[in-house]
Parts: sequence; structure tokens; C-alpha cells
Amino acid sequence: MIEVRTTVPVPVDRVFAVLTDGWSYAGWVVGAAHIREVDPGWPAVGTRIHHSVGAWPIAVRDVTVVRAVEPLKLLDLEARLWPIGAARVRLELTEVPDGTEVVMSEEAIKGPTARLPESVQALFLVPRNRESLRRLADLAVRKENPKG
Repeated sequence: MIEVRTTVPVPVDRVFAVLTDGWSYAGWVVGAAHIREVDPGWPAVGTRIHHSVGAWPIAVRDVTVVRAVEPLKLLDLEARLWPIGAARVRLELTEVPDGTEVVMSEEAIKGPTARLPESVQALFLVPRNRESLRRLADLAVRKENPKG
């Protein structure tokens, strides 16, 4: 799996609150353009975010499904984008002295992208996921300091 990490200067519960708000998904996931629906009970295992990826009029409609969740520690997702494929995305949270360390791991698991070597996947996933973590951090900090 390809891994990136960052430290967010807020408590774990603030970061987890952004992850568990399915409607915020398009605000931090690079490429997600529109949330059409969030299943009741998100982020329980098996629940989905129904999203679009890309710009109109070529936006692709698909879903992201929760594979596993441990409150305040882990969110494990399967992000689908057919016909390109699907990826396993794992977000792990750890309390650190400066706030919360977030580790985002991703690997293509289905479709044509799954056949690409990890080094090739890393060329586009590392910068994309670093930006996603930057956006996640911004949302978590804003949630901590709504007027700031």
C-alpha cells in the first residue's frame, strides 16, 4: 500500500468527526466532485457514500463503501470509480503531542489500475493523497475553531 501521513494540530475526535461526516467527503477527497447521498448509519460497515468524480458533463457516478471502522482510530474504505477500478483506502488516527497523526494508505484492488506496479501508482497517489490530507486537516482545524 502507498502511504502518506500528516499531523493535524487538533484532537483525534475532531479529525474523526470530519471522516464520519459523509457529506464532507467531497471537501477533502481530491477528485470527488459531488455527494449525491450518504447512507443512514454512515460510517457503519457496509454503508456507502454515493458520489460523483470528475467535472460535469463527464462526471462518473459511483460509491465508497465502509470496510471497517474503529471509532477515533480507523476508517477503512473501498472507493469505487468504474471503469477505472476500485481502491482500498485506510485512514489511521493516532494521538500525538502535537494533535493527531493521520496515516492514509491506498492501493488499487480492482480494475485496470490494480495491474499497475506500486511505483507507478505512487506517481499519482502520493501527491493526490498528500493534498487530500491537507484538505482533511483544514476541515478539522476549521471544525475546532469555526470562527478562526
